[in-house]
Amino acid sequence: MKVTLITVCFNSAATLSTAIDSVLSQKGVEVEYIVVDGGSTDGTVDLLKSYEPKFNGWMRWISEPDKGMYDAINKGIKMATGDVVGILNADDVLATDDTLAHIASAFEQKEPPVPRSPFPVPQRIDALYADIRFVREGETVEALRGVKTVRYCSAAKWRPWMFRFAAMVPHPSFYVRRECFERLGGYSLDYRICADFELELRYLYLAKLKAAYLPECVVVMRMGGMSTAGWRSNIVINREDLRALRSNGIWSCLPLIYLKYFFKIWGFVFKRN
Repeated sequence: MKVTLITVCFNSAATLSTAIDSVLSQKGVEVEYIVVDGGSTDGTVDLLKSYEPKFNGWMRWISEPDKGMYDAINKGIKMATGDVVGILNADDVLATDDTLAHIASAFEQKEPPVPRSPFPVPQRIDALYADIRFVREGETVEALRGVKTVRYCSAAKWRPWMFRFAAMVPHPSFYVRRECFERLGGYSLDYRICADFELELRYLYLAKLKAAYLPECVVVMRMGGMSTAGWRSNIVINREDLRALRSNGIWSCLPLIYLKYFFKIWGFVFKRN
């Protein structure tokens, strides 16, 4: 099984190298790595050129103007040839050297990749989700993996009914069979921040893809991305979440959506490294 990992970026030279290094460290799995750059001018392209020889042919990248992050992700999906597709943000890193091998193993229905796994799951799964953790600092992959956790986001208790509260599985942990994108469509360009929520809603709630939970952290995220950039971005997020629910025929309201923050508090209280 081949896993396609997509990173989209724009003027991300300051952090992109750690994301790439974490992909290079993967072992025990066939990987296709695709980087879609939006036409950076800060040295990102030179960085990509310097890394390309290290991948021995399993990295591809393009740099051209796009219509935003989700347009870039859609470009990457169209370029993908792997059986399974996942997204790695330019300022995040894969949690261990075995992360993608564990994910591929789960899709292949091999032995559970970690103790106490809920696998075996249905005969064939179409999607998989797991945990992520947030950190504040780290100059290298090793530093980011070893630094103290600020917030741990577990998907262990997540259920599809929680979409009504705009509670989704952590998008960086969400891996899907490539054929599902061809059948159900890609990321909508009608959303500035929440096209990932809308896509998960369509895939897991409306289409009812067979999905499984992998009980481990698969991504370490730096704080400060679009979804953690402060109260103003949260206002936009909640309004877009509500629009995504209503446009897909699911009733909700802003007071209900704001209740999700009570669940998020636990991620700051119960932190795991």
